[in-house]
Amino acid sequence: MRAEYDRDAQNAIQSLPYWPHPRPAHACRPQVVPDAATNPPAHWQAGHATAMMVHGPATAGYLSLPQRWPRLIVGVPKEIKDHETRVGVTPAGVKALVEAGHKVLVETSAGELSAFPDTEYTAAGATILPTAAEVWAKSDLIVKVKEPVPTEYEHFRDGLSLFTYLHLAPLPELTDKLLAKNVTGIAYETIRDKAGTLPLLTPMSEVAGRMSVQVGATYLQSAHGGRGQLLGGVPGVPPANVCVIGGGIVGTNAARIAMGFGAKVTIVDLNLNRLRELDDIFNGRLYTLASNSYNVAKAVEESDLVIGGVLIPGATAPKIVTREMVKRMKKGAVIVDVAIDQGGCVETAHPTTHSNPSYTEHGVVHYCVTNMPAAVPHTSTLALTNATFPYLMKLAKMGITEAIKSDHGIQDGVNTLQGKITFRGVADSQKKHYTALADLL
Repeated sequence: MRAEYDRDAQNAIQSLPYWPHPRPAHACRPQVVPDAATNPPAHWQAGHATAMMVHGPATAGYLSLPQRWPRLIVGVPKEIKDHETRVGVTPAGVKALVEAGHKVLVETSAGELSAFPDTEYTAAGATILPTAAEVWAKSDLIVKVKEPVPTEYEHFRDGLSLFTYLHLAPLPELTDKLLAKNVTGIAYETIRDKAGTLPLLTPMSEVAGRMSVQVGATYLQSAHGGRGQLLGGVPGVPPANVCVIGGGIVGTNAARIAMGFGAKVTIVDLNLNRLRELDDIFNGRLYTLASNSYNVAKAVEESDLVIGGVLIPGATAPKIVTREMVKRMKKGAVIVDVAIDQGGCVETAHPTTHSNPSYTEHGVVHYCVTNMPAAVPHTSTLALTNATFPYLMKLAKMGITEAIKSDHGIQDGVNTLQGKITFRGVADSQKKHYTALADLL
């Protein structure tokens, strides 16, 4: 049995490209030198077969045995934005990355609030690290959910890649920090698929759109400063009027839930073809309205709940609902501006947090939380990672630069590269210089 093992091992070893010359059969059963196994020299490049020093039982020297070190080190820090409870990679994603030869570093408790404890990440093959600083410092690619907050800026460094929602248009300080440190910023919200849609924005838009009605119904209650109105009414009492600004993913999902509540729903959009589609989708059970300042003002004035869902990918959202329109709304009416993470489509809206989610202005309750889906982290994390993971795996498998070069959708997601803004919407919103991505690749 030993002779067969020695012969097979000798044949395998001699077939390796690093084997310099035939070795005697007794020089088998190599054992890895611990230091070389656990602390590879810095110059060993990830993704290449690496020579390791091994001892044979009867050899006087060393032989070279190839070992594949992880091709990419992926870091998953814990989200620290106020009440942000989602996580960038699930244990299932970790397992797939590790099986593909990559290394995944996860900050302790990163997935706990999404119902993914450290034990699941460890079982999937991740390395759990105690601090965010270690995860950021040791990773080639950081995968997050929300844009970095100021306390995370110190972790930026030359050569780091960041894959997350960035929403840079209203965040010039974050943009400047990314540019100063030459961070490659790949934004979920601007990646496009072959159909031209925004596949990584869609799942969170679905969640936020559906949540907006739940939130609006809650804030219409008098205990939260609202008019004390039941969204669906009761027999003999009419339902609430709901105006949805924008007929995209957010608006469609908001309209569906509002109609399920029994509310009277009007949806406003510039695109007449989209309004026709919505009329067909809902079998004529909602009101569609072409967007112009007169129609918007009238619809908003009559509404008990206004939901803002306007999007210009990567750019600041336009102010569709003006301050004057808000002043004419009913006292105790509610505005839920889902577009707030891109600056908001309501002039009186400003970002709020889950800790302090609402405020009242001109007698109207405003709910403008920038990370609404964090309130339902288990659903949101699974929905998000279902969409993001194929792109993450491509970035890991091909390497950041090659993946960007080969995939036009990922190219659309690159907002910063080599200290330049490479997404026109961000540059225009901040009145900064735009550099075409093709000029840098």
